[in-house]
Amino acid sequence: MAKVKFFISAKKSNPAKILLRFTGGRQFDFISQSQQQINPEYWNNKTGIVRQRAEFVESDDLKEALFELEEHIIKSYNNTPDKTDISKDWLNKTIDKYYNPDKYLQVDTLFGFIQQFINNSHLRLNEDTGNPVCYNTRREYIITFNYLKEYAKKYKEPDFIDIDLEFYNQFVDFLRNKDLQINTIGKKIKTLKIFLNDATEKSINKYQKYKSRKFKTLSDDVDNIYLSKPELNQFYEFDFSDKPSLERVRDLFIVGCWTGVRFSDFHKITSDNIKGDIIELRQQKGSGKVAIPLYSTVKEILKKYDGILPKPISNQKFNDYLKIAAKLAGLKETFTKTTSTNGMKHDKTYFKHELISSHTGRRSFCTNAYEDNIPTLSIMAISGHKTEAAFLLYIKMDAKKHAEKVLKIWKENGEFMKVAK
Repeated sequence: MAKVKFFISAKKSNPAKILLRFTGGRQFDFISQSQQQINPEYWNNKTGIVRQRAEFVESDDLKEALFELEEHIIKSYNNTPDKTDISKDWLNKTIDKYYNPDKYLQVDTLFGFIQQFINNSHLRLNEDTGNPVCYNTRREYIITFNYLKEYAKKYKEPDFIDIDLEFYNQFVDFLRNKDLQINTIGKKIKTLKIFLNDATEKSINKYQKYKSRKFKTLSDDVDNIYLSKPELNQFYEFDFSDKPSLERVRDLFIVGCWTGVRFSDFHKITSDNIKGDIIELRQQKGSGKVAIPLYSTVKEILKKYDGILPKPISNQKFNDYLKIAAKLAGLKETFTKTTSTNGMKHDKTYFKHELISSHTGRRSFCTNAYEDNIPTLSIMAISGHKTEAAFLLYIKMDAKKHAEKVLKIWKENGEFMKVAK
């Protein structure tokens, strides 16, 4: 069984290069080196791992880097069919591939191109804003590529010439069998098209069948919740004084509900950005400047924190805490959510506290403003939506609410009781 063990030289220079020994029983025993270095006093040669010291703050990062290098070597060994190829040169080249993957990519193949695309994705710019693409976008590139690699294991590794309607149907069916929802599948197709378009622009891909109308990005109407104004008041008035972490999350969420800002822009709402009763800020997504009226509840929350809102935690943890807070506050109205998997629609009933997330705040702002008959263009100017089509996706009024809104307008205009003569 092949093994990797890390060690440092007995000379113990500071910093010391971290070496590695790669063994396979009696078959081979080779020594090479990683690109990592360490102060010898933080290394245990007997166990081959980093010592845990409070002052060595980079210890976890170094452990992770060495673990990933070890995994890479073992995986490369397992994927080498002829074990007689294993040599000192093979080990050095394998290590170099880990640190310099672009040197070994065949960018004229689909998977090689995608890997290079991902490796350089931190340099890509958002076409709309001119800013570097965000972390979530780069993560979506990796997720889509992982699905493509899973697909390749079941069928075959596709190349540019293989991306046609037959591939499309087979790949979509493969994703359906992963129990992915329609919109999630659509996002993978959209990302694949981003890869292909970039390869086409660079004259690496010469095949255009993916541009067929039938090679489409699937989408489906999504049922998402919003909180009505009575529910927002109920949530805001709930006493979390004995749970300060939940209180901070709740307060930030309420700010989002009355401003329409995204989670990524919470930290921009400060006293410095408030002119009179208007909040002025530049959005991270879209890079547009917006002016937001300062609602009384937002004023109270800002005053509570001396004009500086609590620093947001990660979005995932924020959503986890938000669900707990919403449950404690009694947001237990049921909501039936329709999803599509494997081409079939399914209804499932949830409590609102189970579905709430940071983005519920933005939907709540848009929907409540729309219900209050605030002009659509005014709401869009505040929320930063550039098209009405995109804005209307945020309006979560059901058919009954729309009917009630029309009835209200008729009554206000004195037309409800009129009888045609």
